[in-house]
Amino acid sequence: MSLLSSYEGLRQEIQRLAQENEELRRLVQLIQENQELKLVLRSRGNSLSFCSTSFLSEPTATPKLQKQKTIGFKDVKRVLPGLPAEEPLPDSSFNIMGSPEGRFHFAIDRGGTFTDVFAQCPGGHVRVLKLLSEDPSNYADAPTEGIRRILEQEEGVLLPRGRPLDTSRIASIRMGTTVATNALLERQGERVALLVTRGFRDLLHIGTQARPDLFDLAVPMPEVLYEEVLEVDERVVFYRGEPGAGSPVKGRTGDLLEIQQPVDLGALRGKLEGLLTRGIHSLAVVLMHSYTWAQHEQQNVQVLFMRSDGGLAPMDAFSGSRAVLSGPAGGVVGYSATTYQLEGGQPVIGFDMGGTSTDVSRYAGEFEHVFEASTAGVTLQAPQLDINTVAAGGGSRLFFRSGLFVVGPESAGAHPGPACYRKGGPVTVTDANLVLGRLLPASFPCIFGPGEDQPLSPEASRKALEAVATEVNSFLASGPCPASQLSLEEVAMGFVRVANEAMCRPIRALTQARGHDPSAHVLACFGGAGGQHACAIARALGMDTVHIHRHSGLLSALGLALADVVHEAQEPCALSYTPETFAQLDQRLSRLEEQCVEALQAQGFPRSQISTESFLHLRYQGTDCALMVSAHQHPATACSPRAGDFGAAFVERYMREFGFIIPERSVVVDDVRVRGTGRSGLQLKDTPKIQSGPPHVEKVTQCYFEEGYQETPVYLLGELGFGHQLQGPCLIIDNNSTILVEPGCQAEVTERGDIRISVGAEAPSVADTKLDPIQLSIFSHRFMSIAEQMGRILQRTAISTNIKERLDFSCALFGPDGGLVSNAPHIPVHLGAMQETVQFQIQHLGADLHPGDVLLSNHPSAGGSHLPDLTVITPVFWPGQSRPVFYVASRGHHADIGGITPGSMPPHSTTLQQEGAVFLSFKLVQGGVFQEEAVTEALRAPGKISGCSGTRNLHDNLSDLRAQVAANQKGIQLVGELIGQYGLDVVQAYMGHIQANAELAVRDMLRAFGTSRQARGLPLEVSAEDHMDDGSPICLRVQINLNQGSAVFDFSGSGSEVFGNLNAPRAITLSALIYCLRCLVGRDIPLNQGCLAPVNVIIPKGSILDPSPEAAVVGGNVLTSQRVVDVILGAFGACAASQGCMNNVTLGNARMGYYETVAGGAGAGPGWHGRSGVHSHMTNTRITDPEILESRYPVILRRFELRPGSGGRGRFRGGDGVVRELVFREEALLSVLTERRAFQPYGLHGGEPGARGLNILIRKDGRTVNLGGKTSVTVYPGDAFCLHTPGGGGYGDPEDPAPPPGSPPLFPAFPERGSVYEYRRAQEAV
Repeated sequence: MSLLSSYEGLRQEIQRLAQENEELRRLVQLIQENQELKLVLRSRGNSLSFCSTSFLSEPTATPKLQKQKTIGFKDVKRVLPGLPAEEPLPDSSFNIMGSPEGRFHFAIDRGGTFTDVFAQCPGGHVRVLKLLSEDPSNYADAPTEGIRRILEQEEGVLLPRGRPLDTSRIASIRMGTTVATNALLERQGERVALLVTRGFRDLLHIGTQARPDLFDLAVPMPEVLYEEVLEVDERVVFYRGEPGAGSPVKGRTGDLLEIQQPVDLGALRGKLEGLLTRGIHSLAVVLMHSYTWAQHEQQNVQVLFMRSDGGLAPMDAFSGSRAVLSGPAGGVVGYSATTYQLEGGQPVIGFDMGGTSTDVSRYAGEFEHVFEASTAGVTLQAPQLDINTVAAGGGSRLFFRSGLFVVGPESAGAHPGPACYRKGGPVTVTDANLVLGRLLPASFPCIFGPGEDQPLSPEASRKALEAVATEVNSFLASGPCPASQLSLEEVAMGFVRVANEAMCRPIRALTQARGHDPSAHVLACFGGAGGQHACAIARALGMDTVHIHRHSGLLSALGLALADVVHEAQEPCALSYTPETFAQLDQRLSRLEEQCVEALQAQGFPRSQISTESFLHLRYQGTDCALMVSAHQHPATACSPRAGDFGAAFVERYMREFGFIIPERSVVVDDVRVRGTGRSGLQLKDTPKIQSGPPHVEKVTQCYFEEGYQETPVYLLGELGFGHQLQGPCLIIDNNSTILVEPGCQAEVTERGDIRISVGAEAPSVADTKLDPIQLSIFSHRFMSIAEQMGRILQRTAISTNIKERLDFSCALFGPDGGLVSNAPHIPVHLGAMQETVQFQIQHLGADLHPGDVLLSNHPSAGGSHLPDLTVITPVFWPGQSRPVFYVASRGHHADIGGITPGSMPPHSTTLQQEGAVFLSFKLVQGGVFQEEAVTEALRAPGKISGCSGTRNLHDNLSDLRAQVAANQKGIQLVGELIGQYGLDVVQAYMGHIQANAELAVRDMLRAFGTSRQARGLPLEVSAEDHMDDGSPICLRVQINLNQGSAVFDFSGSGSEVFGNLNAPRAITLSALIYCLRCLVGRDIPLNQGCLAPVNVIIPKGSILDPSPEAAVVGGNVLTSQRVVDVILGAFGACAASQGCMNNVTLGNARMGYYETVAGGAGAGPGWHGRSGVHSHMTNTRITDPEILESRYPVILRRFELRPGSGGRGRFRGGDGVVRELVFREEALLSVLTERRAFQPYGLHGGEPGARGLNILIRKDGRTVNLGGKTSVTVYPGDAFCLHTPGGGGYGDPEDPAPPPGSPPLFPAFPERGSVYEYRRAQEAV
């Protein structure tokens, strides 16, 4: 009898006996749970000995025996026939050199879909295990279950689930956990109360006042983490020596402070005791300026856990805020300790593709940290590795929407998981790979299905994907451009390609944002799903090497095993970085270093295993862009602190990231920080694998690629030896991942058993001008990526605070007709306006456009929004073409371009000239020469008008204009590369196709709206009217054409042009319309010219919505635009009116200037209450942090809280406005530009209106004055300005009870995170 037939007979015999014997049944289940325990070799008394190969799955070839394992079982009496002789086998696994005791060391990474367990067992050998993170029908906790399985397998004793484990055999557990993240996502952490300075009870609810999703009218935001608030009567302010002030005290930063009111602990005691009786045992204490005066705050911080910054911390020094990225951090540590060293120090991009999402990071010899990031809507200020998460994991769901292939952001998660998991899940990226033959069910353990005992189901994947393919082919047959049908494999391949492009975008952004070229990196691929996409990702980014660790499927867990223990100490500082302060900086760094060393020694580390690294958080005076720099590559000089030359390190990094330095400005130290590291002493000890003959082909399968199905050899990673070379296509399989080597690539096995893939050049892209929905989806990503990369160049090279730090700019790509193709970011007021600007220039200049020309424009009649928004346009010529083939443009908000007030946003302007310099069609660059003299003259021209000034900051204007030209040049380069890849005709065709796709989405929405009204017997015409506070009406009548899916938006009847500055240029109305259409569509669509194609817009000339060329417009941009949105949404019945105002407040004198916009209430809608204390619609500006506000400006913020009851009543109530009270400490000019002080924000369908806003000035002597909506007034020390912002309107009859909140969606969208996400979020918050 052959060995194989013996195995088959044995398998059948065990399955038969398992029906009779409970413990043997448990053994079979145990075998199926762990891929290393597959084949019974022989009976040994009461023991059974095992080795690795497929046993209970169907055999395909003679197994190759590996290291044997032994497990003991009680009462195994039967002797099983047909067993082969036992063979001694070599152990080729590596050891981790750790503690010598014979106990277990576990490193566990709990991910969103899978939990990876890496165990060093007694004797030094290693076990690895992967199991589902959530499987509630079989176990409650995945890490505990993983430990139980390995203990059971190693010790040969059945350990029933649910019983406590004996931990005496466990030496250590290192955890990368999502517990902290889940606590944020689910709001299921410890009950907590907030203690906060009086006047700020709602500060954490209001937050930055920006909404996370610009186009979601419901403004979904996570609830606060606390359930009760106690306001503390205490106050600390900066000392300014005012009459009557007390003696100053010095804070930790060195600033002089005034204690206006000490804490009254006696009054607090009773309130705190009340919290205890109600079961609240945790407090969050937030007192103003406690960072420098901690005496009013007392904080007590309560196994090793991986922290978000890549270091380990003991349990008693571990906090949730340091844990939200602990699992992904383990992966970064893993590839930094392996790939980076093995690739000779070449920079590495980490690509961790798991089941739920993909994490992207970078390592070039040191960890890249960020110090503020958001997770689940909560902003955390703690050191975190810069790990960027995008929702494109193996479990990301697949959709076909309005002609586009869409991947994510919704995820199937671990439960129910993809369709192939046999639990009724949706179709995902994993299913697409399975259909393409890139995953082999036999290589996965039988852990799927309700009983976790079945293999992956290709049939379920095909069935789920066939439903999507039917949608695709139905669209192709009946869509605007009929095309041939796509096979199931072509649809699956299309989704994989779109997923790859979605994952490339953050990699480009992460590298180019810091001045790095992605192609100069090695791609370190890990995570269970990463190996299937690595070659395609590397090709798309121009990389030539992919490095895949032999334990890539569990590299995060391996990183936990290799990580060091970290202790950090940090304190605020307010010193200048000058020779006079170097001694103080050294003293403070030395003190922090001692703290770190003592803390690590207390954990058992000898001094010889402890190292420290010092950091200074530096920025140029007058900027907000601080960099945390280390001097480890810049040793101390005679002109630096003893700890190192931080100044040189700062200048070098600033130049690399931003392309310039500001030598005339002093450098300020915001924080001093020391990071102490206790080296764990754990190392990888490898036994090189020896090549013995050619690589063994386990089997040959069929995989689908662009060219169709190809024969694809399958290799087992455990059987490959050093030096083996594998030509693509092929599959390399190990226990926890599948690696796809694509055609044209070659893989080799390194000395340590890793896989290094040499990526062949990308084949020329073959596409024609016909609409292909797969190519359309890819071009959509590429066009957006171009606009995003232009924005990165602009932000890097600009010098002004507005552009570099507030990110108040947009970059865009336009077709040959000037029609918008892609725009990033989505600043609402810019959405349609730039297109009008480009098309005006095309019509205005005609043939007077030449290579080397760059245009400048800001005039409202030429598509401008308001004068400070300067638009730079570059026409792009192509060889053989007489006219521009496309255009690129960048619009940036310049802080000052002259006019009657600093900031160029006067509240009382009556003509355009009073608002600053005007450019109708100005050649900023002519024939390749920057016209500095001419543009300088134009920027100074307003000074010739009585009462006006020319620009007050010419240097920043010129620098930012040059940055805009550079951003455009980057766009030209990127589109040129795209044309080189596909051809000019194809690129221009897909510019048209992507616009047509947006058009289709809007037509679908209009048809659905019209059909809904028709079904209810309502007319296809809707209308709405609202008023500005001066009585000017804004009127709209919308006529729906159901057959065409089109509409006429007629603003006839709107008021005439006004004498003040509430006039809104036509471009503003179009921007508001595009914003509303996108909100009504309700999902991501390309925001371009196509959105307006189904719409005929009628705006009467000479009206407030299309004023004369010389009309003042600054108020129209920030106020009238909001009323236009209210009218459009009211006509469609989408939601009640939001506050309808930006609440513009300006404060200034000869020494300083400050401007802010303030949140209010959002309107309620069908199914949601309005959000309180948030910006709405056409603005999303962040508010200045209260402590920064008081430290930089002569004001005290006395109150900033919600305005209870200001939201309109209704079945769904409107959001409340806010109360913001400023006390002035110097004489200054206060200007307010506000609306909704006369007309209330309307309610809808029986809902009541929101409260009007109110602007109150309280003089020092107690006199109270209502300032009205628009005014300028001189304020003096001791005066106070109290701003009451409007509430949102209610929705539905207040007497109807609101339905209970619905259950959360089954497949939630995965929250993005990382510096790329924070950058985009900041851009959309301007």
